Amino acid sequence: MSYRLPPLPWLRAFEASARRGSFAAAADELGLTSAAVSHQMRSLEQELGYPLFERLARGLRLTDLGKAYLVPVRQAFSELSISTLSIFGPEGETVLNVRVPVSFAVLWMTPRLARFATAHPGIRLRLFSAIWADALPADKADVDIRFGYGNWPGSSAQILVNDPIVLVTVPNSRIRSVRDIGSNEMIQIMGVESDWLHLFEAEGMELPKGGAGISVDTSLAALEIVASGHGAALVLSRFAAAFEATGRVKRVPGIELPHDQSHYLLNPQNSEAPRAEALLFTDWLRQELAAEAAATSTSENPPRSHAGTGRRRRNHGK
Repeated sequence: MSYRLPPLPWLRAFEASARRGSFAAAADELGLTSAAVSHQMRSLEQELGYPLFERLARGLRLTDLGKAYLVPVRQAFSELSISTLSIFGPEGETVLNVRVPVSFAVLWMTPRLARFATAHPGIRLRLFSAIWADALPADKADVDIRFGYGNWPGSSAQILVNDPIVLVTVPNSRIRSVRDIGSNEMIQIMGVESDWLHLFEAEGMELPKGGAGISVDTSLAALEIVASGHGAALVLSRFAAAFEATGRVKRVPGIELPHDQSHYLLNPQNSEAPRAEALLFTDWLRQELAAEAAATSTSENPPRSHAGTGRRRRNHGK
């Protein structure tokens, strides 16, 4: 089989120039001169018969065709990097820094990391389970997982997973519906105080006066308090599942709130290309999430959802 492919160095220069926004920055990354990268781009455009960049006074701007071509070029490089690393492994041991919200790390990611470590023994993971996203500088994180709306300045974000919120209590709790919850039994996660209000509004009820009984800054802490036998909490369904699996908490049937925030993978703009190990790890994450979603869809009936909750919240990813 013959392939119609431009020379690989031209494609590398194209991807780096598009990502860095200038031929000079791309040249610095690739160990070339700016003139060499500029020449490769002119050669690539002549080969394809269409312009890929608009040359501006201060940098570059992709044409519409350039934007369209960049997507498969990046995908091809990513798949090639992942395949090479998967088959041949890294050269010696390599360290991968992963920044991740603490609840996502403890309640979902860490129980699965043994599978990654077994499959890729040459990659040593370092998890930075920061409550606040700025605890680890962006340039130190090889994989950066954040929770929010996907609009972090200076970074492009790809959605990793979106989960609804569910109401949890202990299995023997007297709380069987929203109507059974008193104000001192509401475990509040800081930064999402409106969740309880919207839940009661969805049930056609007023929020109990007096405010929440206990406030915490992570979903993990909220679940531990509920598991100890006190009150109820609204947490992401993925986090609740970790405690449900051990019988420490149960969901109140029929309560599920759609969520307008998600967990995202962040890629700083104008940075170097992601390391092959980082691509391998994020590919593994997506496979784990997809396998879990497939297993869940075949074993559970979808619960009734409350509609119309397009509101802002921010800390459930902690």
